[in-house]
Amino acid sequence: MSDSSEGKLKMSDTGSTTPVQRHGDVWLKRDDLFTSYGQRGGKVRGCLLMTSWAQWAGYERLITAGSRHSPQVQIVAGIAHSLGMSCEVHVPAGETTPEIAKAEGYGATVVRHRPGYNSVIVARAREAALVQGAYLIPFGMEFEGAVSSTGAQVKSALEARPSRIVMPVGSAMSMCGVLQGLEDCGDYDTEVVGVCVGADPTRRMARWAPPFWYARARLVKALVPYSTRVDANVDGVSLDPVYEAKCLPFLQPDDLLWIVGNRAEVTE
Repeated sequence: MSDSSEGKLKMSDTGSTTPVQRHGDVWLKRDDLFTSYGQRGGKVRGCLLMTSWAQWAGYERLITAGSRHSPQVQIVAGIAHSLGMSCEVHVPAGETTPEIAKAEGYGATVVRHRPGYNSVIVARAREAALVQGAYLIPFGMEFEGAVSSTGAQVKSALEARPSRIVMPVGSAMSMCGVLQGLEDCGDYDTEVVGVCVGADPTRRMARWAPPFWYARARLVKALVPYSTRVDANVDGVSLDPVYEAKCLPFLQPDDLLWIVGNRAEVTE
């Protein structure tokens, strides 16, 4: 465990443990310091696990779905580009966001849908993967490996003895991983507060979180809309403007903010 200031940490091994740091009166779990192929964060770890299997199975093309503001489209496109794979991303119709622009910059084909409900883009991506014989990276990185790889990071967080764990919730797969990791560590007391920045995640949590997760965790609604970007930091550590920044109003002294990722560019 480290209490150093924000630094640069390059980890390509999906089993590497990211640090826990003390900043001001809170702890930070720095999963944003996991980097690979120019992408950063715990979602990258999950994408790498799936992409490795896809390559082993002989797939040459990745397809995924994500919101216009989700870093998933740029993560998948960036990894595909680095590995010499083609990529297609399915997003709602609307203006081109920085995340979509980055995906296009990596050479991904962007397919826009109207209406742009999550159910629509998920279905269209699934259909496209079947037709094209491509490997589907599911919306929200929804697969067991995302849960287990995040859960493996929990032991280091518990060494800080935080009062609570506070984290952003989009697809909720990272929160499911944290809850599973706490159970694997035999910790049934540490409360987890999930700050929902998007749609209600409870159906997905019913599939992937441990049974009775609601007895030790609670979900709260972010105070600003999903598409609103918030410029914020903790003691100089920059936070993702769509996700982690919206957790700040809910932090209390000695909490641990679980930083899932950050869409900012990885600098060498």
